[in-house]
Amino acid sequence: MRWRRLSLGEQLQFVVSVLVPPRFTPERVRYDRRYRTIDKYRFVAWFLLLPLIFYAIFVISPFLQAIWYSFTDWTGGATANFVGLDNYTKLWSDEKFWDSLVTSLTLLVIAPVVTLALGIFFAYMITAGGRHRRNQAISGVVGSSFYKVVYFFPQVLSIAIIAVIWQRVFSSRSGLLNGVLGGVGLEGAEQSWLGGDYKLALVATLVVLSWSFVGFYVVLFSAAMGAIPNDIYEAALLDGAGRATTFFKVTLPLIWDTVRTGWIYMGIQALDAFAVTLIMVPKHALKVTPVYLYNKFQEGQLGYATAIGVVLLVLSMVFSLLVMRVGRRERIEY
Repeated sequence: MRWRRLSLGEQLQFVVSVLVPPRFTPERVRYDRRYRTIDKYRFVAWFLLLPLIFYAIFVISPFLQAIWYSFTDWTGGATANFVGLDNYTKLWSDEKFWDSLVTSLTLLVIAPVVTLALGIFFAYMITAGGRHRRNQAISGVVGSSFYKVVYFFPQVLSIAIIAVIWQRVFSSRSGLLNGVLGGVGLEGAEQSWLGGDYKLALVATLVVLSWSFVGFYVVLFSAAMGAIPNDIYEAALLDGAGRATTFFKVTLPLIWDTVRTGWIYMGIQALDAFAVTLIMVPKHALKVTPVYLYNKFQEGQLGYATAIGVVLLVLSMVFSLLVMRVGRRERIEY
């Protein structure tokens, strides 16, 4: 039964047969090859239908609404007049927006590299950093499970609590960091870490972001490394490979897909950095783009703020595509 040879009524019958339960399907359609192919995926399609509807309503729809409002002069009222590209033209000449964007892009580039490097290092030490034991090609350090819990602990804390804690640590008056520096005789090294120099505030923000998320990647990479068969490590050991060679030639290539996924996730977290900078860093010292967006919402410039949000959305998508493209490697099966 070729589709082009079917009449319009028979084509409609075929489409309806796909939508109704199999027992109501006409015999002419039931034995068609195309119908049998579709029938195999019918259950999966119906199973996913409701979640996809909810996803479209509560995720896709807000994105589309935000894109529409970015082309309007919406101030929060019932009316929103279409203004074309005026908001984006205003963004192009907004120096404060560009300053905040430079800060966000700096975090986007540096934070994932630092956080993932620390996560991979600690995960490898936990998984393969112990002494070689009898009949084991690799072995983790003693108490590796305890270390995973310790590293993961920041993940159970609210990001607002983390920002408040680190604000006290970096405080120029009674902060723990300056107190420790003064206690060991380094009074000259005491700094106004958050309210002074821009670079110091940026470094402090990077420290907090890395500290907040490194535990998640330690657990993630430890799980990926633990899934690598010991036979591969035994073969590397028989070939005379040391720890460094084993890591770069065996471990890292085998967990690269996990690293790439973590890179994208951490980049999006760094591009956000909203709660950390809003709570911890004074307004005059450092401002990232999400905080600038929030300030425009407070000022009632909702159309302009949504345009900033669209820019962040585009940056996130471009970053994800670049990481997927640059980090693409031939998949290694084991």
